[in-house]
Amino acid sequence: MTDRLTAPGLISDLLDDGSWTSWDAAPERGGLDPAYVEELERAQQKSGLDESILTGRGTLDGMPVAVIAGEFSFLAGSVGRAASDRLVAGIERATAEGLPLVGLTCSGGTRMQEGTPAFVQMVRIGAALAAHRAAGLPYVAYLRNPTTGGVMATWGSLGQITYAEPGALAGFLGPRVYSALYGEEFPPGVQVAEHLAEVGVIDGVVAPADLRERLATVLRALTPTPASGETRDSTGENPGLDVETWDAITRTRRADRPGVRDLLATEATDVVELSGTQSGEVAAALLLALARIGGQPCIVVGQDRAAEAEGHKLGPAALRVARRGFALAAELRIPVLTVIDTRGGELSAAAEEGAMAGEIARCLGDLVTCGAPTLSLMLGEGNGGAALAFLPADRIVAAQHAWLSPLPPEGASAIVHRDTDHAAEMATAQQVLAIGLAERGVVDRVVAELPDAADERDAFLARLGGVLAEELARVHAQGAGSASARAARYAF
Repeated sequence: MTDRLTAPGLISDLLDDGSWTSWDAAPERGGLDPAYVEELERAQQKSGLDESILTGRGTLDGMPVAVIAGEFSFLAGSVGRAASDRLVAGIERATAEGLPLVGLTCSGGTRMQEGTPAFVQMVRIGAALAAHRAAGLPYVAYLRNPTTGGVMATWGSLGQITYAEPGALAGFLGPRVYSALYGEEFPPGVQVAEHLAEVGVIDGVVAPADLRERLATVLRALTPTPASGETRDSTGENPGLDVETWDAITRTRRADRPGVRDLLATEATDVVELSGTQSGEVAAALLLALARIGGQPCIVVGQDRAAEAEGHKLGPAALRVARRGFALAAELRIPVLTVIDTRGGELSAAAEEGAMAGEIARCLGDLVTCGAPTLSLMLGEGNGGAALAFLPADRIVAAQHAWLSPLPPEGASAIVHRDTDHAAEMATAQQVLAIGLAERGVVDRVVAELPDAADERDAFLARLGGVLAEELARVHAQGAGSASARAARYAF
């Protein structure tokens, strides 16, 4: 770790020059033990601040934002009643003014000098943040070194998006307390930012020098761009039904077929990848990101064919990450874009013990009842329940050769014919093609491949991006559909 950053210094680095306005009034010190008052006075002289918490508003790259920040040099950033009052007031003011919130934590936790009366203030802090999120406003937490105890268990862990500075100690129980209580050292590295990112507790590690740019990208990703009035080429949309089933399946299995990452790289702006469930699980086969497509913010929940090709499995954790995405979109009141492109859900003892079937059911249920507008894209392969779990949406778009099947055709052949030789025959009999689902009214728009997405990569992605931009604008304007309306399209 480098020298610890001060809260005023970091705020100055993050916000536009001259834009900071403090919201803080002088804290009340009445009724406190005289010895503690002297300690507070020494802390004020040392830090140059009157409390461990700063709150206020400013602009970041021209965008208004509220900030709550902890200062470690004031009694190790500990949070007592006065600091809690300041935190709660700052969060509530951000909510009232409709401002996104950035939390810059740096604290050992609850102030021990004040004991339980300070400890129970965690309830108020959590309630204030819950109300801010319920108002559809984003909260991004940035964990500085250290962030432990009651701060980690409240405003350090309640961001929809959470980053940490490199090497930061972030955890519930500080190592010194653990050692004193249990007579042994806490395992090294567990509470370090980089490890927390690896296991899906936080979304990433960001150096302070890069934080301004990252926060600006997040804020832009959540802000619609006014329509330019330009139209995109949709040539080849809803092509004729002249697709041979096995040929389509073979095309979707090409190694060079573009996937969700290619789509975002060419057709999206302000892409911010998120990591894991925030509960200690990651899933490389599932891409979760904020992005704008055609200027429209969305949460992308995409099955990553490139990661599957490298051996990563779409298991229960991936579905839990997807469910985080659905909930995040509902909170932020922006559309969800799901992308179906998978060889199938993980088949293993670990997947069964991780409730694979249950997670498919819960993913289906969460998507069909999602409180955000939803758009599904059938991009390529669609094997099994893990693919179906990403389908129910207000609108559905499909690539011409995309398909959806209860099992890989080889698996269906093994069940019916006890061999895999009849895979092509089974695929045709099972009517797996998206273009057939369009005939039945399940799929709303089909984007042509001329003749194949892999052979005309850039042109295909441009056509697809134009359609997605139109559809995201459509579902955003219409608002979230009902579960019954989303399910009705399958009653054929």
